[in-house]
Amino acid sequence: MKTIKSIRTSVLIAGFLILISGFTGSAQNKIWTLEECINYALSKNIQIQKSGLANDRNQLYSDQAQANRLPSVSASVRENFNWYKGFDSTTGTYGSSSGANSTNYSLNSSVSLFNGQKLTNKIKQADLDLQSGHLYSETVKESVGLNILNAYLQVLYAYESVSNAEKQIVSTTEQLNLSKERMDLGVISMSDYLQIKSELASEKSTLASAQSQLSMSKVTLMQLMELPVDSNFDISSPDLNKLLIESAQPDAQEIYNLALGIKPQIKNAELTKEAAMIDVEIAKADALPSLSMDAGLSAGYSSLTKNSGYTQQLKDKMNPSVGLSLSIPIFQKKQIKTNVAIANISVSDAELDEINTRNELRKNIEQACADMVSAKSQYLASQEQNQSTQESYDVTTEKYNQGLINSVDFLIQKTNLITSESNLLQSKFKMIFSYKIVDFYKGIPLTL
Repeated sequence: MKTIKSIRTSVLIAGFLILISGFTGSAQNKIWTLEECINYALSKNIQIQKSGLANDRNQLYSDQAQANRLPSVSASVRENFNWYKGFDSTTGTYGSSSGANSTNYSLNSSVSLFNGQKLTNKIKQADLDLQSGHLYSETVKESVGLNILNAYLQVLYAYESVSNAEKQIVSTTEQLNLSKERMDLGVISMSDYLQIKSELASEKSTLASAQSQLSMSKVTLMQLMELPVDSNFDISSPDLNKLLIESAQPDAQEIYNLALGIKPQIKNAELTKEAAMIDVEIAKADALPSLSMDAGLSAGYSSLTKNSGYTQQLKDKMNPSVGLSLSIPIFQKKQIKTNVAIANISVSDAELDEINTRNELRKNIEQACADMVSAKSQYLASQEQNQSTQESYDVTTEKYNQGLINSVDFLIQKTNLITSESNLLQSKFKMIFSYKIVDFYKGIPLTL
């Protein structure tokens, strides 16, 4: 019974360890989707994290601007000790030293009643800065997302390049075996056989280069994600053919009008201009009178006051006060005028930045639409060329197998096919990327 129990325990432990190792292996061999890559990059990107800290700082500035409307209140307590000697005028001498102490309490408060709407405008400006900071964060996130998309597609492209190279090697290996048999039968010469063998060696070198490019593309993607380089890193391979469906001709003006309402950099530029205009009002407020009110309450005690206790003295010496203060600027050495002029220049500068931001967006959209049309045209041409080249290669292969042409003519056609497939692959991914860029400006999330 003890032996059976021990065996059961061992089996349970072994099963548990296998289960745990399965989970560990699954975690280590995670397959990353584009969305997961983007989300991870957004959570790790330093620039995004710093923009988040800037937003927290702007939130504190906004809260402080509103708190500046409240009255300020302060309290103070002072305790004094002093010693003196009494003078006897009859004898002309000083007596012994005696001491006294006194205590003073005060409570003071002040509040601004009018300052040319400066506090109100600073609250508005702080709120605009807060919104602007969030929009800047969104702009950075969009930039990171585009970079991840480009790197992700580069990895997929590298995978297909490796796959094509492997297929070419399989095909050429079959041709080499066939050529060996034909050479042994005396149908072809040693020279023809060596030509095919040399082509196989060249294709193996191409495969090695493609595998190296795949590794480098993965490293680039992981670095953009701020993910430590991992040899087990891999990404999912979505069905890209669904993205090659015929799409309508892009209208750059229509996309631009749509982007003006959704792109964060446009709204950010508008808010920056509004904040600059408020700076003008704040500068002008310094030329207006300011009115403030202050109030206070004081009380005191002195040991020199006879026949009155501590509490009674505080009651007797309770002195409230209230006052108004009006400050009128008369001559400020042109400081106010200069500040207003500088603020107006800042407004003009912000207006130019807004125009430039709109122009950059328009140019980018126009370029994206042109790239999409060009990429689509190039893909269709490459597709047609690849089809005709494949047909020609099939005919050439048949002729070569029948001994109607030599290896040189066969390899020329095979090289044409390899070049055609490479061009088709490049044009395919170029078109997919151009489609996604246009979708990006339409506000469509980055997905594959």
